[in-house]
Amino acid sequence: MERRTIGAGALAVGAVGLGCMPMSWAYSGSRQRGDASLRTVHRALDLGSTLLDTADMYGPFTNELLLGRVLKERRPEAFVSTKAGLLVGEQHIVANGRPGYVRRACDASLRRLQTDVIDLYQLHRADPEVPVEETWGAMADLVRAGKVRALGLCAVGARGGRRFGSRLHDTTLRQLQRVQQVFPVSAVQAELSVWSQEALDALLPWCESRGVGFLAAMPLGNGFLTGTLTPGEGFEPDDVRARHPRFTAEMMASNQPIVAGLRRVARRYGEDVTAAQVALAWVLAQGRHVIALPGTKQERWAEENAAAAGLRLSAEDLLEVSRLPAAQGSWD
Repeated sequence: MERRTIGAGALAVGAVGLGCMPMSWAYSGSRQRGDASLRTVHRALDLGSTLLDTADMYGPFTNELLLGRVLKERRPEAFVSTKAGLLVGEQHIVANGRPGYVRRACDASLRRLQTDVIDLYQLHRADPEVPVEETWGAMADLVRAGKVRALGLCAVGARGGRRFGSRLHDTTLRQLQRVQQVFPVSAVQAELSVWSQEALDALLPWCESRGVGFLAAMPLGNGFLTGTLTPGEGFEPDDVRARHPRFTAEMMASNQPIVAGLRRVARRYGEDVTAAQVALAWVLAQGRHVIALPGTKQERWAEENAAAAGLRLSAEDLLEVSRLPAAQGSWD
């Protein structure tokens, strides 16, 4: 698989990574199977999808424990990315960016992951009660201590207090400018897909101009862009899509022309090329430091996603995909 670099340290990873969250958090709990997920992680590494993306809150904690079982055997082959800064309660999630907590969280992640170093440690969300410089300084100390190799920041999403008329990533850009003064940012993780292109406006250019890696989260639109979801079929109560305005039966039906457009392009590249692979190839074409992080818990989808790294769309097809209809339904 093509390798791409993250940050000034030129950390090399496969162009398509593996988002591990669906294995134990947020998607269809009844379909989560530990053994199947382990096989998926092993297969992803076999195919060159070396970046394994997790977080301590996924589960919580169980996602890191699962990955630890793989890393115990194959640590040299993997690039481990995990996150801290969010605490999961009974009915709520809160940010904690206190330096003491960050240090304890890192040590706990190292134990669960069964490794002595985290390749990329990301701040999941800044704590509004703690200056982000203090949190980032504690994370930088972890790099100096040899527990972490590089630092990343997750973008504030559309539900994170976006004001009417403001650009989606203004808050994240301000945070990046502040933390960059404390310690270099190696990667930024934010949503980027055919139906969520906001990162192209300012966030991705910021990363490109500084050699910062861009980790494209949800590049398949929470599964919608694969074309495998049926409008009106419904989701399990614990599935995040059950509450997402783009996944009502009405909005899913309205957004079918996006999937149809991806399929139309896919047919030009062969019978075995899928809408999902076109969607991933479009994401990868947005910049030389972009790494796609499709999430899955199934081995067959990990194989399909990895194969997308070898798909090169023409300039005309990239433009056609970019001009597909805007998604209907939004958090804003």
